[in-house]
Amino acid sequence: MDNQVHNSIVSFIWGIADDCLRDVYVRGKYRDVILPMTVIRRLDALLEDSKDAVLEMKKRLDAAKIDNQWPALCNAAGQAFCNASPFRLRDLTSRAKKQTLKADFIAYLDGFSPNVQVILDKFKFRNQIDTMVDADILGAVIEKFVSSDINLSPNPVWKDEAKTIMRHPGLDNHGMGTIFEELIRRFNEENNEEAGEHWTPRDVVELMADLVFIPIADQIQDATYSCYDGACGTGGMLTVAQDRLLTLAHRRGKDVSIHLFGQEINPETYAICTADMLLKGDGEQAEHIGFGSTLSLDQHSSRQFDFMLSNPPYGKSWKTDAEKMGGKKEILDTRFNTYLEGGEEMAMIPRTSDGQLLFLLNNISKMKKDSPLGSRIAEVHNGSSLFTGDAGSGESNARRYMIENDLVEAIIALPDNMFYNTGIGTFIWVLTNRKEDRRVGKIQLIDATKMKSPLRRNMGKKNCEFTEDIRKEIMRIFTSMEESEISRVFDNREFGYWSITVEQPLRLRVLPSKHIPSSIFRNEAEQILCEKALRKAADVAALDDWAEFSKASGLKAALLKKIRPFITEKDASAKAIDGEADADLRDTELVPFTYKGGIDSFLRNEVLTYAPDAWVDEKKTSVGYELSFTKYFYRPVELRNMDEILETLRSLENDSTGMLEEIIGGIANA
Repeated sequence: MDNQVHNSIVSFIWGIADDCLRDVYVRGKYRDVILPMTVIRRLDALLEDSKDAVLEMKKRLDAAKIDNQWPALCNAAGQAFCNASPFRLRDLTSRAKKQTLKADFIAYLDGFSPNVQVILDKFKFRNQIDTMVDADILGAVIEKFVSSDINLSPNPVWKDEAKTIMRHPGLDNHGMGTIFEELIRRFNEENNEEAGEHWTPRDVVELMADLVFIPIADQIQDATYSCYDGACGTGGMLTVAQDRLLTLAHRRGKDVSIHLFGQEINPETYAICTADMLLKGDGEQAEHIGFGSTLSLDQHSSRQFDFMLSNPPYGKSWKTDAEKMGGKKEILDTRFNTYLEGGEEMAMIPRTSDGQLLFLLNNISKMKKDSPLGSRIAEVHNGSSLFTGDAGSGESNARRYMIENDLVEAIIALPDNMFYNTGIGTFIWVLTNRKEDRRVGKIQLIDATKMKSPLRRNMGKKNCEFTEDIRKEIMRIFTSMEESEISRVFDNREFGYWSITVEQPLRLRVLPSKHIPSSIFRNEAEQILCEKALRKAADVAALDDWAEFSKASGLKAALLKKIRPFITEKDASAKAIDGEADADLRDTELVPFTYKGGIDSFLRNEVLTYAPDAWVDEKKTSVGYELSFTKYFYRPVELRNMDEILETLRSLENDSTGMLEEIIGGIANA
């Protein structure tokens, strides 16, 4: 959608709120009216031309005393939904009396088919009717929304009957989602709240669709495919994915259909998405959009999908979901737990402050394993998914699972400020379980952070975009697996490492004359026995050898353990105690999988040279994975030479002297 069109629609709708709702609602509550009315008008606009046909059909069905009228009425409307009331929305603008308008408006809402009633219920819109009627603003709101100055329909509005001159372009699903986000952003700003979600701009979605479909475009067959988004928002990604697949198939002479599936937790967003699925003319598609949390209440647990695109919430707590699933430590969901080759369970559950990786694991669990194309995934994350979490953590284990199963095809770093509500760095993960031969065992990293075109006018925090040419260039780099300053191809193992615990022996010097608290002994007899044993051992054993000294004392191990802290101190010159490590000298080292000779070689080369008696506690060794764009793409800025710096300083000095003289001169003249 053109930015100018977007801004004009947003301004118009915001103007409705400001003109009609200002003295009735606080600005943060404008959404309770504006969002459902926007959806209602979108639906209404598609039903206007078929209204007479619907009413005629209803008359016939009533005469025939048919109870279940909705299928026939929807058919008469030519849509997956309908309105059986006597009214179009614009008909209600002529109602002068408040109570007449209220009754007719309620009848109008009640006239919608059951699939629209679900949408209205999610908005809780009926709760606002009395408020608007009492304030006498309902009629004004309706009149504004049916104005010829705005088009919320997916179809264009023409100036002439021949449809040669367009008055307003159609507003597609993704365009509606963009407007929806901008309105929410403004509402929340007025209420000093965060927008919460990060809607994905059309240019980013189109790149994601390209990454998913173009690599397999020549393998598309005459068939039915499925596409899923577990954080579908208003359904924009599903819409773009559908259009892209159908376009590619058409170019290749293939007859395909695509079923869309999604899930959304926000009731308003769910309502928008469901409404737009109905606008597509397919009631079944609307039924495929589940409501609720994908993490704790997966509505598509038994399904697998050909394609998956998603922008899940990142940096957002999923603690509530964890509690619903029995607590983080008790989650047994197979989407988030796996097993290593030896049968050891490996949990992939991240910290509760950020659940974005769980959405990616959810998508992976829905990959088709027996189809020729398998499944392809494109998902947007922030940088946290790349490197957060030490070896053995849930985050690292998730990366390990994906990489060791060779699912990650590429990761593309996007420019900052690409999204409407956040300026942070973001990355597109591209996954498949059917890698082409040249990509097997490899991951491509693309640094596209500088590949952007500035917007003439910012849209929230979004100040740049991917033009079509930029998207094509990124796709060229991706499909060619080009190696350059901004594109690198790595073996999977280059991202893995061992986290090893290096131990050094404990060395203690005995100080037998030091005081031992009597409270640690069972009785006085034990204390006397211990003191005698220590004096005897001090006469015959070396005080820098705890093993020798303890043996010479003849005391039992349990008693020696109790008294040792009181009669010893660490001494680097003392003899090492066999099998005991000094916790103060313990160290953790990260050994890359690519280190020649592995852990043993690392120990010889990097540790034993400095600590000859050190060893690795193999029980504590764990495997980790991380992907660092900074490591591979950091380009240091060349420092200016000293002559340039000095020249700049001289220039600043001269300028400041001139300014000072001017100021002094002005004061003197005054």
